[in-house]
Amino acid sequence: MELNEALAFIHATDWKGSRLGLERMRELMQRLGNPQDSLKFIHVAGTNGKGSTSTMLASILTAAGYKTGLYTSPHLVRVNERFRINGSDIPDAALCRAAEAVKEAADGMSDAPTEFEILTAMGFRYFAAEKCDAVVLEVGLGGRLDATNVIPSPEAAVITNIGLEHTAILGHTLPEIAREKAGIIKPGTTAVTYPVNAAVDAVYREICAERGAVWRGAAFDTLQERAHSLAGQRFDYKDEKDLTLHLLGEHQLRNAALAIETVNVLREKGRSIPESALREGLSAARWEARFELLRSDPPVIADGAHNPQCVEALARSLDVYLPGQKVVFLLGVLADKDYETMLARLLPYGKEFICLTPDSPRALGADELCAYLRAKGAPAVSCDTAAEGVRRALEESGGETPVVACGSLYLMGEIREAVKSGR
Repeated sequence: MELNEALAFIHATDWKGSRLGLERMRELMQRLGNPQDSLKFIHVAGTNGKGSTSTMLASILTAAGYKTGLYTSPHLVRVNERFRINGSDIPDAALCRAAEAVKEAADGMSDAPTEFEILTAMGFRYFAAEKCDAVVLEVGLGGRLDATNVIPSPEAAVITNIGLEHTAILGHTLPEIAREKAGIIKPGTTAVTYPVNAAVDAVYREICAERGAVWRGAAFDTLQERAHSLAGQRFDYKDEKDLTLHLLGEHQLRNAALAIETVNVLREKGRSIPESALREGLSAARWEARFELLRSDPPVIADGAHNPQCVEALARSLDVYLPGQKVVFLLGVLADKDYETMLARLLPYGKEFICLTPDSPRALGADELCAYLRAKGAPAVSCDTAAEGVRRALEESGGETPVVACGSLYLMGEIREAVKSGR
């Protein structure tokens, strides 16, 4: 199978769609010989922060000498980004082999798997073929019925910050959503959770008790920032002092605390992770398009904030890293997101809004977004392409005003490429 054939198979129209449930995935994995059963996992669910937390954990395990797989979604530019071992994307040849094997298995199924199920199966096959010592596995949607949840009991089940998203599927209250996320908690594992409120913690404790799992919450009261700049931040957590993190924003410090708590669990389960590996792994961790500084003069920041909770974190980061400054926003949103709440939070920070259309059938058109912002009294223009939007944003910046790209991860890959190529 050639690369174009592999990509056509993965993205074929007939295979698309989101249909929660594990029956198809279990059948597909059985047809592949259940490669996931040969792997050891750290399973990560949540609404926000699961990608950042996952990449920190993978970076720490790699620094500790483990051959570490990392499965995340979505990708920004190439599908290869979803499958990484020790920080490197899957090579094209390996991607083709994994796709070919999954296609052969899927062709015999009466109920065809979805695109995400295909990708997840490819990841399991790749990591097993490469004999990874550990796999950090990010959930796609929810937890209980997500395709990734066909794995055996993970070494740790990590649940990051949760919010009200996908409510029609996951529930209309935080405890209901927590219960769906907690579907990744299995007997014998340790659940490491992000403190949200007492009601959510009670759900986690209840499920751990029911399933014979251990519950542990991160202790944010022991988290202390030492210093921060656009180059990075330093912090303490419990007995770990003066740690360095290049992921920016106070929310990333909380994600780092969750990762450190998970590392302590892995140590208790026999993993050898010295303090030097913890420090090196945290410092080396990079997660694209999460308040990522793309250039310094003027500052251009990419942040895939795509829901009100993410935008709230972005606003707090602007207050911390660019205090009192107006910015030029390079913005695109999906129509099915709560973009009115998101934009209301961003409006006070905007000198101008450059509107784009994300590459998604769910996108709100740039012209419609522009009209909405103008009706709110904000200066806004629309552009046809990310490259055109970047050029316009840099012109409006005048070499001084910061530029912030946000609103949809579907845009971030194109914007990053345009900024870094100087187009």
